[in-house]
Amino acid sequence: MSDVIKGAIYVVGDNIDTDQIIPAQYLSLDPSRSDEKAKFGWYALSGVPEAAQGLPKGGTPFSREGQPPGRFPLIVAGKNFGCGSSREHAPIALQQAGVRAVIAEFFARIFYRNCVNGGYLLPCDSPAERLCDVVHTGMEGELVLANTSKPVLYVPALKTSWTLSPLSDIVPMLEAGDLFSYARARGFMPSCPTPLRVNDDHPDD
Repeated sequence: MSDVIKGAIYVVGDNIDTDQIIPAQYLSLDPSRSDEKAKFGWYALSGVPEAAQGLPKGGTPFSREGQPPGRFPLIVAGKNFGCGSSREHAPIALQQAGVRAVIAEFFARIFYRNCVNGGYLLPCDSPAERLCDVVHTGMEGELVLANTSKPVLYVPALKTSWTLSPLSDIVPMLEAGDLFSYARARGFMPSCPTPLRVNDDHPDD
């Protein structure tokens, strides 16, 4: 994980649920297939009502079909980001759209764990003032992670920085790639599952 994530910020409000992040009609796409997995990024945040797409003005779609990912590597949100279902497709959609971190006042816990366990993106809690009311969509931001106990969001246009909540134990998991890679690296799981041979159950065959 790099020490700084830089780029344009996309701003949304409170209670952005998983159906707004990736509407149910796109769940027929198969994330195990690379060509279909990439399409999740086309539809990321497409369920957010138009007036709330890119605050404060609204009417700014997060992504468009066929657009290359990475337009908005940072999202700033209000309360309860990722509420609703437990679908893992939600953090996958944001990852495929080029999002590297979401900064919210707080997250729905299943969404938060899905982000970390799958190694999809970095969720950052913000105990500060309502950033979604201060930061505007399109502003450049720098999320500085060099000190994980005091990550900082800096917005040059506002000449202001905010100290976010400590990242604690999620950093090693994200650096490992996902929860299983982390567990294998720490010796909590075998490094490679032993393949079952056809005749293992019949040693005399």
